This record gives sequence, C-alpha cells and structure tokens, in this order.
Amino acid sequence: MDNEQYANGLYKEDSQLEMVKKGIQAEGMPEISISPGYGRLLTMLVQMSGSKAALEIGALGGYSGICIARGLSEGGMLTSLELEQKYADVAGRHLQEAGLGGKVQYRVGDAKATLAALAEEGHRYDFFFIDADKEGYPVYLDWALKLAEPGAIIVGDNVLLRGRVTNEEKQGPSVAAMREFNKRIAEDERLTSTVLPGYDGLAIAVVNGR
Repeated sequence: MDNEQYANGLYKEDSQLEMVKKGIQAEGMPEISISPGYGRLLTMLVQMSGSKAALEIGALGGYSGICIARGLSEGGMLTSLELEQKYADVAGRHLQEAGLGGKVQYRVGDAKATLAALAEEGHRYDFFFIDADKEGYPVYLDWALKLAEPGAIIVGDNVLLRGRVTNEEKQGPSVAAMREFNKRIAEDERLTSTVLPGYDGLAIAVVNGR
C-alpha cells in the first residue's frame, strides 16, 4: 500500500462521486477525473476562500464540478467551460443528481474563445480550476490572471503529467507547456504558490493584492 492508497483509505466512499465515476465509464468517456484526495482539497479551498464565483476549465463528467460546487458560499455559482457538448451534458446531469444543478452553468466551445468572451462581458472570478488540454495551460493561466479578483485562488491539476515533466528525455508540446506553466506559477510575482507532488501533481496559487 502506497501513501496515496493509505490516505484514500481513511475516508468513506463518497457515493455521489462514485456515481459520477460510474457514469463517466458508462458513457465511454476518459476516466481522468481529479483524484479523490485533491477533490476533497478543492472543496476545502473553495470553502475556506469564501468563493462565490468559480471558473472551471474542463468539465469532463462533473467530478471536479461537484467538489467545487460543494464549497461555494450561499448564492455562489460555478461557470464550467467544456469543449464537448456531450461531456457538458453528462456533467450537468451528474450535478443535478447531486442536488447541485442550481450552482453551475456550462459554456460549451473552445475555452480560449469562451474566456475572451467572459472577459468582454466583464466577468470576474475568485476561484479557478484548470484541468483541460495540457498544451493550453499557460494560456489558461494568462486568462485566469486577467479575470481574477484580488486574492483569487488558481488551481491546476496534472502538473507532473505522470512523471513526464521531470523526465528530461520528454520534450513534447504538452510537457513543454506544463513546464512553462509550473515555472510561471512558481516565479510570477503576482502569485503566492506551491506545487503538491502527490497523485499527479497539483499547483495552487493565490493572486496577490487582497
């Protein structure tokens, strides 16, 4: 038993999230939702920050959406961006079944175009979760900084890419983009941050200025 298995074993099975995992599998979708431990951390971060306006880039089947929505303050709303209409539909159904359908709205299409539209519409957010195409992470970080309220939290999943980021022999576009994202998270003076190496890596940053 490794450390992650031990930590996960301390907690009872979450029936709603297990339902989501089964739903994703039944739909033939990629089984790449955030790890249970980091899902719990998402809920905690949203709750501790008092977030009322969260933005998720990459809905998949709604696993992370449930984790975020659970932590939102009264009247809070999650805006979830998803490229595939089918995935957004599955995610929406899962949040509805979890009793959280009223806390999420989906915007379907290319995330970069949607982010530009959100900026044009004057939207601002106090929590961001990035878990989409890995080559897009540096661009998504740019948009998060543009759309962030002072003190906003930015979280990025899979920042180690199953060990490829730390393997110097790996030089593909996704790896290069993730290395750039991680470097910027660590060095950007607008952010206070850390990178957690457990599971597949999680970057957490706070936008300075509150």
